[in-house]
Amino acid sequence: MPRLIFAFVLTLTLSMMAALVGQAQETATPAPDRSATGGAQTLEDILARQRGETVDSQFRSSATGNPDAAAAITQQLGTLGGQSDPELWRALRYNSADLRVSAGGPVAGVLVQDGGMSWLTFRAGPLRQYGGWLLLGTIGLLAVFFLLRGRIRIDGTKTGHTVTRFEFVERMAHWTLAGSFILLGLTGLLTLFGRVAIQPYLGKDVNSLLLIGSKWVHNSVSWAFMLALVTVFVMWVAHNIPNKWDLVWIRQFGGIIGKKHPPAKKFNAGQKVIFWSVILFGASISVSGLSLLFPFEMPLFAKTFAILNDLGLPQWAGYDPLPTVLAPQEEMQLAQLWHAIVAFVLMAIIIAHIYIGTLGMEGAYDAMGSGEVDEAWAHQHHSIWLEEVQQKERDKLASSGATPAE
Repeated sequence: MPRLIFAFVLTLTLSMMAALVGQAQETATPAPDRSATGGAQTLEDILARQRGETVDSQFRSSATGNPDAAAAITQQLGTLGGQSDPELWRALRYNSADLRVSAGGPVAGVLVQDGGMSWLTFRAGPLRQYGGWLLLGTIGLLAVFFLLRGRIRIDGTKTGHTVTRFEFVERMAHWTLAGSFILLGLTGLLTLFGRVAIQPYLGKDVNSLLLIGSKWVHNSVSWAFMLALVTVFVMWVAHNIPNKWDLVWIRQFGGIIGKKHPPAKKFNAGQKVIFWSVILFGASISVSGLSLLFPFEMPLFAKTFAILNDLGLPQWAGYDPLPTVLAPQEEMQLAQLWHAIVAFVLMAIIIAHIYIGTLGMEGAYDAMGSGEVDEAWAHQHHSIWLEEVQQKERDKLASSGATPAE
C-alpha cells in the first residue's frame, strides 16, 4: 500500500509541476524568421498568441541590445547604450538585468516576476475549480452511497460488555490531529475562496477580517497539527504494516458492500489506507507549509527539480527538464500550489473517514469517543484484535492466580 501511495504522489508531482512550469515549452513548429525585426517578435507571433497557441518566448528573454553597436548618445536611441525601453523591461521581467540592491535580501533583486501571472491564473482557475469539485463530489458520492447502502449496523444485539479500543492518550492525539486539520482546512478554504464566495455577498471588510483571522489561525494551529502527526505515527505505525488479512478485507470489500465481515487486527486495510494517507500527505503539507513560513531558509523546488532531472523522470514522462534556477517568489508560488493541491486530496480522504466514523457505521464513533466498544462490534469488525485482547486478559488472570469469576 505505501508503494501505491508513493507512486500516486510521484505521478501527481510530475503532472502538476509540468503544468506549472511547462507553460513556455517550445512548440514542434520551426521558429519563425525574425531577422527582419532584429530578433523582435513578428506579426505571426502576435496572431498566434491571440489564437491561444503556444509561442516560444525565448527570443524575448534573450533579445537584449548590443552596447558595442549602440548609436551615439546624440543620435536616436543612443541614451540606453543599445537597449530600448522594451528590451530593458524584458530583462527585468526575465530576471536577467544586472541589478544591485543594498538591502532586502534575494527577493529585493527581483523587480518583475514573470511567473506571477501563471500562479495567479492557476490558483484562480484550475485550483479552485477542481479542488472545489473534488470536495463536493466526495460529499455527493457519500450521500448516494448512504442512500443505497444505509448505515452499517451491528449484526444481532449488543452484548453489553465493552472492550477498550483506544486509550486516553491515543484519543487525545487523534482529536488533536483531527481538530487542527479541520481548522487548517477551513481557514485554507476561506483564504482560497473568500474573494469569490464571501466578498461579493458580505463585502470586502468582512472578507478582509476573515482572511486576517484565517491567516493567524492557520499559521498557529499548524504546529499542533505537525506535533500530533508525529505522535500518531509513533503510536500506530506498528499496527499499520500490511499483512495477509488485508487481502481478505479487500477481497470482501471490508463488509461495507455485502454482508461478510472479514477478520482484522487493530486496524483493517481501509484504516491503513487512511493512516498512510494522513502520514504521507500530512508530511508533504507540513514540509511545504514550513517552506511558506520560512521561504528563504527552506526553498524546496529548485533542489527537488534538480534531483528529478538527474533521475530522468521528467524526460521519461515526456516533459522537458524542470527548471533548477527559481526566484524566491517562484519557490513560494510553487510551494503554495503544492500545499493546496495535496491538502485538497487529503480533505477528500478525511471527509470519507468522517463519514465512516460517524454516520456510516454504527458503533464506530465510540472507539474515539469514550474509547470503549461493544464486544459484538469488535467481533464483527476486528475479530483478530478482539481475540488478542481477550487472550491477554486470560493470561493476566492466569498469572495472578485469579479466575474470571473473581
